[in-house]
Amino acid sequence: MLYSVRGKLILTTPNSAVVECGGVGFHCQTTFNTLRTLKQGSEVMLYTYLNVREDAMELFGFATKTELDTFKSLISVSGVGPKAGLAVLSELSPEQVAMAIATDDVKTITRAQGVGKKIAQRIVLELKDKLAKATASDNSFANVSAGAAAAAGGNIPKALEALGVLGYTPSDVSAVLATLDSSLPVEQLIAQTLKQMGRQ
Repeated sequence: MLYSVRGKLILTTPNSAVVECGGVGFHCQTTFNTLRTLKQGSEVMLYTYLNVREDAMELFGFATKTELDTFKSLISVSGVGPKAGLAVLSELSPEQVAMAIATDDVKTITRAQGVGKKIAQRIVLELKDKLAKATASDNSFANVSAGAAAAAGGNIPKALEALGVLGYTPSDVSAVLATLDSSLPVEQLIAQTLKQMGRQ
């Protein structure tokens, strides 16, 4: 319903930002990572997600499309609500979330406030399972993925898998990854790929 809001940042709290658009202030719950990028009084643009419940409508805002997409993936996990999604993305970048899921690193996800081991395990299990199902149901994805992993050396295959957790297919990112140094750390490969694709 609401894709984004653009306007003057008139107020921030420890977990939200108010953006004034056309005389209306939109209260967006957000992450510490997004708040760090915002400057009071300046014009900002946040990608938004509207959560409609029986007793409330909540608007969430994110500085990057990647952060919004990661938030949507997190809250698609059973038992993970918007509060937990914000907690994870306040502690970790989308790239770190993808790496944690791709490498079964439950401990990293539990660094988020209020996220225990059971929830973290569910996040890793369900999101990895979704990626596996998408790969299995799409033969072209599987073929490109296998081919790209075989042709690439270093950390490229791991970066490819982590980017898959974020919703990118190998055909989306292979051309960009091919231009990068495969010996770079996986997290750096992910960040540079997203940056070059103009999605960060």
